[in-house]
Amino acid sequence: MTNSQGTEPTSSKSLAYTVRVSQRARNVSIHVSHQGEVEVVIPKGFDPKRVPEIIERRQSWVLLTQQKLAANRQSVLPETLETLDQLPQQIQLRSLPEDWTVTYRPGRGAQIVANTMGNHQLQLQGATHSVETCQALLQRWLNRKAMLHFEPWLRQVSKEISLPFSTVSVRHQKTLWASCSSKRSISLNAKLLFLPPPLVRYVFIHELCHTIHMNHSPKFWALVAEKEPNYQQIDRELRKAWRYVPAWAE
Repeated sequence: MTNSQGTEPTSSKSLAYTVRVSQRARNVSIHVSHQGEVEVVIPKGFDPKRVPEIIERRQSWVLLTQQKLAANRQSVLPETLETLDQLPQQIQLRSLPEDWTVTYRPGRGAQIVANTMGNHQLQLQGATHSVETCQALLQRWLNRKAMLHFEPWLRQVSKEISLPFSTVSVRHQKTLWASCSSKRSISLNAKLLFLPPPLVRYVFIHELCHTIHMNHSPKFWALVAEKEPNYQQIDRELRKAWRYVPAWAE
């Protein structure tokens, strides 16, 4: 096993990959470069013996991604490959759950568009040489996905626990998962898309309880406990949930 500065080659059946320990990683991630090379990034302290099992579970996706990237390389300019490696080839939206494959097709001009190709494939076409432009477009895509899925989900939870709210919005917040105003308007962070469903549901319940108590008083926590008896354990998990958010989404 190596440190964050190197990689160790290994394999799972016919699938070759390298493992890299990163001081900055919050969770295990699998990266497929535009040359088809597979790298598994693990946080410091993660047991490397668990990596083969993870690779085996994701092997079908890795092989499919390698095939798609091999086809895409025919139309991607060589000078853009280094830039594209800084952007995601796969987006895991755990809360839905959905796994999206992202491809990049360079074009002329400064404009860039995102097209849904079907079967959870997202293609960015245009000025893909600009990392910032691609990241901004992906974040806008996340916001639209979050609003589409979170609004009806929040309304369902609101009805289940009998705590109504007035309006809901989605933002790309830096430090808060959600917030609730004195007018019972709830704002949700689009990055909740990366979290497991139980954590997202707890965030909904937490904010809906704020429609009654605009503080974290004993009365507030008593209401949370009434609506979600297991809230203490879930709340502890939520405090570590930023590890699910990829760097490009920040």
